[in-house]
Amino acid sequence: MTHRSGFVSIIGRPNAGKSTLLNALVGQKVAIVADKPQTTRTAIQGVMTDAEAQVVFVDTPGIHKSDSSLNKRMMDAVRASLEERDALIFMVDASRPFSEDDERAIAILRDAPPTILCLNKIDTVKAKHDLLPLMEEYSRRYEFAEYLPISAAKGDGLTELRAEVVKRMPEGPQYFPEDHVTDQPARFLAAELIREKILVATHQEVPHATTVLIEKWEELPDIVRIYATILVEREGQKGIVIGSKGAMLKEIGTLARLEMEALFGIRVFLDLHVKVESGWREKHAYLNTLDWRTMTGSDDN
Repeated sequence: MTHRSGFVSIIGRPNAGKSTLLNALVGQKVAIVADKPQTTRTAIQGVMTDAEAQVVFVDTPGIHKSDSSLNKRMMDAVRASLEERDALIFMVDASRPFSEDDERAIAILRDAPPTILCLNKIDTVKAKHDLLPLMEEYSRRYEFAEYLPISAAKGDGLTELRAEVVKRMPEGPQYFPEDHVTDQPARFLAAELIREKILVATHQEVPHATTVLIEKWEELPDIVRIYATILVEREGQKGIVIGSKGAMLKEIGTLARLEMEALFGIRVFLDLHVKVESGWREKHAYLNTLDWRTMTGSDDN
């Protein structure tokens, strides 16, 4: 039997559902999800393996204007994700009308590999016939290889999407063991899970002014001890993250710890602190924490 393997980047505007799709295709959570633009800050791999193929999907930050060092670094990750790929998935929020922002996002596809247009969130579209004119808007601007309506959250259309992706992969070996699902180390996943809980718990109040540093990681036989610092840019944001009598920080810590324990399969001790670092989004040292390849901190085993 022919075995296929290859690399596929998932790109699109913020909040199109890219991370939700990655998790659904892989079969478990490897990327954090929140209803905030630019939740994903770096390229994240998720590996789908079955008897006939192994596909390495790469989740990317949403395509947006680069108005800060943080945003520029995120867009660099998007552009890098277009190189040496066997196919692309271009994600669209089907519940939103076509806009100038969509037209600008499509422009990044120039000279791109075969690209599948996924009209996501069809479960939120009441009149399904509205999808046809939306597809036509996109087809007038770019020659997509295929057009698929899906719901990454509900699983609708994912069987068809997997089939379309696999048939576009070249013949090749299995690059990773069957149980390999992501390139991210546990340390980075822990930081991302903490950040996800901040985004969810604080709603619109501190959407992009936070990042998480794993300062210390201790692995013991029956427990992992994680010491993390949450960076914010202003004192007011620090107050929001800590909450009245520390209630918000406790909620963030509890939610993150429980998910880590489920993901890592071991008891977790999580120690969180909040620090104000004005303008961290413009500082090279802190921007390096956004990607596990350049994360800093200490490990004690």
